[in-house]
Formats: sequence, C-alpha cells, structure tokens
Amino acid sequence: MRPKDITVSDSQSKTQPEPGAARPSPTHVTLAVVLQVRDADLSVLLWQRARPPFSGAWSLPGGYLGPGDTLERSIRAHLARKVDVAELSLLEQLETLSDPGRHPDEWQLATAYLGLVPLGLDPALPEDTAWHAIDELPGLAFDHGAIVLAGRERLRAKLSYTNIGFALAPTAFSISELSAIYTAALGYPVDPTNLRRVLERRGLLEATGERRAPGREGGRPAAIYRFASRDLEVTDQFAVLRPPRPAE
Repeated sequence: MRPKDITVSDSQSKTQPEPGAARPSPTHVTLAVVLQVRDADLSVLLWQRARPPFSGAWSLPGGYLGPGDTLERSIRAHLARKVDVAELSLLEQLETLSDPGRHPDEWQLATAYLGLVPLGLDPALPEDTAWHAIDELPGLAFDHGAIVLAGRERLRAKLSYTNIGFALAPTAFSISELSAIYTAALGYPVDPTNLRRVLERRGLLEATGERRAPGREGGRPAAIYRFASRDLEVTDQFAVLRPPRPAE
C-alpha cells in the first residue's frame, strides 16, 4: 500500500525555513534584579535610559551578551559598571524571558539574575543609577516591572526555606536588626523572638559573644549574632514564613 500524500498548508510552509536556509537569531541580553534593604524598604537598583526605546524611563541594569560570554560572566561585567561586584553577596539566575513582543524594535531574549547586597553597604553609583523602593517603583521600560516583582517573590520564597537572609544582613547583627531586614523583605512584621527561635532551631545563627550598648532609650545590651554559613543552603524545604494572623 502506498503511503498517502501529505499536503502542507500555505501557513505551515511559510513558518518552516527551507533546508540549509539561514534561520533568524534573536539578540540576547542579561539583566539583574539587584536588591538591598535601605531605610527599612526593600529596594532595587535601576538605571535611567538615555536612548530609545523608552528614552528617559528606568530599567534594570544589564546589556547584550557578548561573543564568547557565558550568561553569568556577561551580567557580572555589566554590573561592574553599576555596582562593585565584590559587594554582591549572592547572584543567581532568576528567569529567561522569550516573548517575541517584549522589545518593540527587535526579537530579544532576556536572562534575568537576582543579586543581593547586604544592609549597610553603600556602593558608589553613576549619576544615571539609583535605588528605588519596590513599593514605589517608577514606570519601567520593557517588561522590567514584572521581572522586579519576580525577583522579590523569589527572595521571599527563599527566606522561608533557605538561609538566604545572610545575603541581606551585615556580617554581625542584633536579632532586632535582623527582624527589621526580614520585615522589609517579606512585607509584613516579623517578630524578633519568633525569628530567633526559628533560625536557631535550624542551626543558622551563631552568637558572637559580643553585646551592643543600648541606645538612648536604654534597655539591656543586645546580643550580637552572625549566620553560621554564608553559602546558600536549603535548610527546610517545606517551610513557609507566613504573616501574623490578624487580631480577632
């Protein structure tokens, strides 16, 4: 029995390149959602575009993937012009965006990274670059607003089941200082006593033996802690930090 002839529709034939024909290639950029707790707000590093498209709008730092570059090498090179890479306590791949319409002028893929800067560091920035509280974002170019929110959600999730808090905190801290960092990152109040119990139960905190003198309001000297490890680790894969229940 002869096989039936298969007819390819005009629409199908137009989308299939001829054998040996050059296939179109998208451009590829790397972007970074760099977060830091500043003035009790979770903030993101943005730079203001000087050229179209979206001239004058704020966007995530990054740039084109260069010949022979890996993704991580590319974003670190671009960030070196925005933030001192040595001050990033964590950098991990966040997501890749492939919507053909995400750039108005070209077919462009974007691979986004999440980067964290510890509290207290204040890297020098170019004039066109600034920190913005995520809850008060300006209008952002392209799909960068959604990428910023994806970075925040990744951080919030990992605060539940990993030790990622080390990447937002200074080397040494009081529990009240650490709870303020968690509060800013999670978006709801985090009780210092409960936070200490959770992190100590997981073996994440070490007491330094030092105490900080009380402030003007007096009180007992605050014990100083540090994270037991400053390498990212899964500590309780099923844990979820939840906001406090509203009072009845």
